[in-house]
Amino acid sequence: MEKTSKMQEEKHLTGTLVLSVFTAVLGFFQYGYSLGVINAPQMVIEAHYSHVLGIAPIDRSASNFSDTDGNMSFSTLEEQDVGKSVTSSHHTLTLYWSLSVSIFAIGGMISSFTVGWIGDKLGRVKAMLAVNILSIIGNLLMGLAKFGPSHLFIIAGRAITGLYCGLSSGLVPMYVGEISPTALRGALGTLHQLAIVSGILISQVLGLDFLLGNDDMWPLLLGLSGAAALLQFFLLLVCPESPRYLYIKLGKVEEAKKSLKRLRGDCDPTKELAEMEKEKQEAASEKKVSIRQLCCSSSYRQPVIVALMVQISQQFSGINAIFYYSTNIFVRAGVDQPVYATIGVGVVNTVFTIISVFLVEKTGRRSLFIAGLIGMLASAVAMTVGLVLLSTFAWMSYVSMVAIFLFVIFFEVGPGPIPWFIVAELFSQGPRPAAIAIAGFCNWTCNFIIGMCFQYIADLCGSYVFMIFAVLLLGFILFAHFKVPETKGKSFEEISAEFRRKRRSAIKGPKAATELEDLQGSKEV
Repeated sequence: MEKTSKMQEEKHLTGTLVLSVFTAVLGFFQYGYSLGVINAPQMVIEAHYSHVLGIAPIDRSASNFSDTDGNMSFSTLEEQDVGKSVTSSHHTLTLYWSLSVSIFAIGGMISSFTVGWIGDKLGRVKAMLAVNILSIIGNLLMGLAKFGPSHLFIIAGRAITGLYCGLSSGLVPMYVGEISPTALRGALGTLHQLAIVSGILISQVLGLDFLLGNDDMWPLLLGLSGAAALLQFFLLLVCPESPRYLYIKLGKVEEAKKSLKRLRGDCDPTKELAEMEKEKQEAASEKKVSIRQLCCSSSYRQPVIVALMVQISQQFSGINAIFYYSTNIFVRAGVDQPVYATIGVGVVNTVFTIISVFLVEKTGRRSLFIAGLIGMLASAVAMTVGLVLLSTFAWMSYVSMVAIFLFVIFFEVGPGPIPWFIVAELFSQGPRPAAIAIAGFCNWTCNFIIGMCFQYIADLCGSYVFMIFAVLLLGFILFAHFKVPETKGKSFEEISAEFRRKRRSAIKGPKAATELEDLQGSKEV
């Protein structure tokens, strides 16, 4: 009987399902590419900015004009004027560069609020088609940056691409979660993170000086994810719409059956259609929940807190700081080519994301999430010890290097991929779009905060900077242990039904209070 069940699950993985999931997660590939691509050509782009703006370029390697406090010092009035000019140029370029980097996250923050509306208005596939136009426009602007005011073209292109990624980061998990069989929902959900790390890795490799990260090719490097946008655009034309959207939202039963048949092949759709019917009845009585209602209603308070906390834990775990700080650590460790060591981190990142695809359905979401956080905490402590004792013991640099790789490995085991799809599993049809929207906004906001503030914190705390993340990780571990539920192998209806059962038990007696009761809203409230 068990063998037959496994064979049935394997049949669910049809060519159409694979194509649809691959097409959808191309949006996350563009997200990862956009995150990683801006770092490698920084010096080249800043030099071009200074040429276009007619100001003095920054020589970041120069240190002979610094006093003991790290500030510029000049003796004569003429030198002071020159100093003011250099300082002004430095601030101007830093401003434009910071805006070029951070405007991407701001775009994502803004557009993430409209995910639910556009997903319900146009449908999942048509919504992804429509927003892809933003990616194409944004990448085209960056690709043409040399032919106009480059700083304005790049800032505008990054902002528009950020708008696309904010929408895509909500639409993709929604679509993939709704078309995936229950038995494969977790594994297919982790492909979001695999697409992100693949995009980061490819951008790191292409950003090498002898490839595209040079003065001649950097516009092509910035705009190259437009090729993925075009590929996604044309592939979406042959992807089926979400059967759940057709059945539950639009009431188009026959179209839902056709879509489900394309996605499942010869498998009997009766069970899934029955699940959709139950979910539709629940949605009809539950009504659509707006973002305001979701935030204000006490019945959704706990699931909203969990949805936000898993996003915060992903971004405030320190993973982005690791990618920022790893090259510095490799330099201090005496690595001749630290850029290749950083690419090595990207390779490890990708490999263990693939491994997590197979782990997530065997081990479960909650246990993997907690295990990953614990491993990251231990790695952060080891990294701090290595950095603090580096000046005393040279071999401590290797402790820091190993800790970096372990930190990345544990992140990809759970805290990396799981937050992207567990939010959709915690909410039923009524509040799900609003929940995904506010969770996406939270993720983008935390991303922006880390990107803007980490360097200042690192300068202030020095070698102890990762102890801040260690303390945060400890808090996230405790929260996950007490509040995050296990959703492995459960359909949307099963999760909802289990909650209703627990809630009725809670009304009859106080002993029935459970973590799942705390984490789900109810149509009875």
